[in-house]
Amino acid sequence: MLKEDCASELRVHLARSLPLPSSVDRPRIDLIVFVVNLHSKYSLRNVEESLRHVDATFFLGKAAFLATGAGRESHCSVHRNTVVKLAHTYRSPLFFCDLEMEGFQATMAQRLVRMLQICAGHVPGVSALNLLSLLRSSETLAPEDL
Repeated sequence: MLKEDCASELRVHLARSLPLPSSVDRPRIDLIVFVVNLHSKYSLRNVEESLRHVDATFFLGKAAFLATGAGRESHCSVHRNTVVKLAHTYRSPLFFCDLEMEGFQATMAQRLVRMLQICAGHVPGVSALNLLSLLRSSETLAPEDL
């Protein structure tokens, strides 16, 4: 993500879990991306536990889920539908990718940077709620299919 061309300053903070340690000089958080490794049940459990520490307002367009390892479904210990249901429960976008493939890394980084720019208010005329609405309307999974 840091390699992407971005007009504003981009800071990425990686954390294994939430809550983050208290810090007086922590920058504003514009987007939270919960990464679930489909090859690790621990990863899913860690995300589920971390979700309890996030203010509900972040789920109004400022949170997303990223499921990695989607390219090798035979090695998955977390079923795709489990992550789909989790994202649906929190009304947040879900991206599937395989970060081990370089092309997917660049594409996903571009998508996340664009989403971050919108969430941070750097795209005139588009808000995080607008983005959420657009992403939700493009979903093909109906709630009754869950």
